[in-house]
Amino acid sequence: MVAAQITVNGKETPISPATPHTTALDFLRERGLTGTKEGCAEGECGACSVLVARPGVDKPTDWVAVNACLVPAAALDGQEIITSEGLATANEAGTPATLHPVQEEMAVRGGSQCGYCTPGFVCSMASEYYRPNRCAHAEPDSGADAADSADAEHGPNGFDLHALSGNLCRCTGYRPIRDAAFAVGMPTDEDPLAQRREQSPPAAVATEYVQDDSAFLRKNTLAETLELLRERPDAVLVAGSTDWGVEVNIRSRRADCVVGIDRLPELRELRVESDHIEIGAALTLTEIERRLDGDVPLLAELIPQFASRLIRNGATLGGNLGTGSPIGDSPPVLLALDASLILAGADGEREVPLADYFTGYRQSVRRPGELIRSVRIPLPLSPVTAFHKIAKRRFDDISSVAVAFALDIEGGIVRKARIGLGGVAATPLRSLATEAALEGKPWSTETVEAAARVLRGEGTPMSDHRASSLYRSAMLGQSLLKLYAQTTEAVSS
Repeated sequence: MVAAQITVNGKETPISPATPHTTALDFLRERGLTGTKEGCAEGECGACSVLVARPGVDKPTDWVAVNACLVPAAALDGQEIITSEGLATANEAGTPATLHPVQEEMAVRGGSQCGYCTPGFVCSMASEYYRPNRCAHAEPDSGADAADSADAEHGPNGFDLHALSGNLCRCTGYRPIRDAAFAVGMPTDEDPLAQRREQSPPAAVATEYVQDDSAFLRKNTLAETLELLRERPDAVLVAGSTDWGVEVNIRSRRADCVVGIDRLPELRELRVESDHIEIGAALTLTEIERRLDGDVPLLAELIPQFASRLIRNGATLGGNLGTGSPIGDSPPVLLALDASLILAGADGEREVPLADYFTGYRQSVRRPGELIRSVRIPLPLSPVTAFHKIAKRRFDDISSVAVAFALDIEGGIVRKARIGLGGVAATPLRSLATEAALEGKPWSTETVEAAARVLRGEGTPMSDHRASSLYRSAMLGQSLLKLYAQTTEAVSS
């Protein structure tokens, strides 16, 4: 087996002597690439962001920004990354000679104050700079309406400011950073990183990286992985490592064996069949969003509210469900969609309705040696849907309460209701009593107000630093009233 290594800024770099739990951030800094910073060590500030060459949606390769503080360096074995130092064009001596267009705009527009966050912003901006389907809007003075050319969160150059939602500037220098983002042009044909998008990303490699009695392992196929899990049912499974990375950094957790499943082809499929949609458990949320392109409206509403773009570039549905967290954002939505999970083990596969999957706080019916292969969503989809996330911040925050609705309303009667709840019990749950209070009833003020009273009593909400139990209960009922108001408004318009 080839020694584990990462191509960093075009140079093959051995991972050894790093330990299997060493983060990509520490790996890079130990090799003198100190532009990559640690700010929070849990994926909230973006000071550590780097670019990774990943399988593309619109081109063979996408340059994807990820949090280096969360990803184990061993998980990047065989992959190709670019740091802030690698964006500039080098001269014959090998030192940076020409700033990258993103770096240039940040410099001339005063986008760097103390400078600590700047390399992370630059990498996130570069990922958006190279997004294949980014295109400039017509300038307002060319005859186009100003509202069609740009808005507060999208520049006239097509730059989506949400690409920076996972980056924090503690000097509050956001205006010049925004100016820089909206000023960058399009990549030229001579740009080597733009040219790199036309080639395939590095193929997944099998990894067996063992140091200090701990191991990071990756197999080539699902079958090999399941056999490994039969032998090592205690192994920690990681895809984007957006949850496990926090455990390693903040709680100093260590595992004897970590198994990477993010590159398994069997877990990266997305299929639309006549009666269901199947989403591979290792597809990132960004990949799901771009591949579905709004075909599942409830998922399209969820994903932009799920953490930040940096996190969504690594996070997966399989990981979000596998942790069993009662405040994960995807379970309420998938419960409302009547989703089921395909669980795979060495002895075969089984399908489990998501409503039956959670058994207790961070507990599930998943057996030792099993993993989530895919999420299955039945078709047709309910036409009336909504996802309401109540949190202290608009983006990049954990829910105090999350409610997802999927209703079939025909002839003014609620024929079917599915409501998923998060943050109000030890597990995500279906709101069965409220569903029963709606089904077969007119979609009217009287029905909804009565059902809202039922919804306020669902679950066992607790009080904590995010919200009181009374507030959570009130928000449950209010969310149904909000859905009715929005639905009535849409119908009347």
